[in-house]
Amino acid sequence: MKTFNRIYTLSILIALAFVTQATAQSVGNSNSRSNSGTKSATIKKTVKNRVPSTKVTYKTPMKKVVSVRSVPDRKVIEHNGQNYYYANNKYYTQSRGRYIVIAPKIGFRISSLPAKYKRVSFNDYNYYNAQGVFYVQMNNEYEVVEPEIGTMVYELPDDYEKVAINGKEYYEYSSILYEKVQVDGSRAYEVVGFIDME
Repeated sequence: MKTFNRIYTLSILIALAFVTQATAQSVGNSNSRSNSGTKSATIKKTVKNRVPSTKVTYKTPMKKVVSVRSVPDRKVIEHNGQNYYYANNKYYTQSRGRYIVIAPKIGFRISSLPAKYKRVSFNDYNYYNAQGVFYVQMNNEYEVVEPEIGTMVYELPDDYEKVAINGKEYYEYSSILYEKVQVDGSRAYEVVGFIDME
């Protein structure tokens, strides 16, 4: 009987060790990502998908606020019960009789794409990128959306900003965080996260 108990206990310990080792290997494999692309830069990936604005340090302490007295040929965009305006490939809000240029909010819709847009494909998504704003087609309109993490663009808008998060440098435009990478010997910018405004 003692021999039976020893064999039984030993077989349970061996089975437990095997399960623990297999689990550890599968966890290790799930954390590693295969990259079939031709990206040659090492990705830092210190940014999680969403970063609170309080953890972001802008290299330029104050951004210049652009405002104008009038916006000719503007189109009204109603979003969450508030009116915004679109003209000259820019978005505006109105305050104290002036129109202030703003980054578009997710969900804004326009009837035609701005000039000089570029098609950007990533995974199963087809975006239209115009001056740093990502759109998808929704019936006969184009809706402002957040791109998928990993989406690549080859140029940033002129008014992007450099930011630091946990000591690492990134590029920000319209609350989208980019990291500079090399793709086939060319400079590109990969979407690595988003800033949550508080």
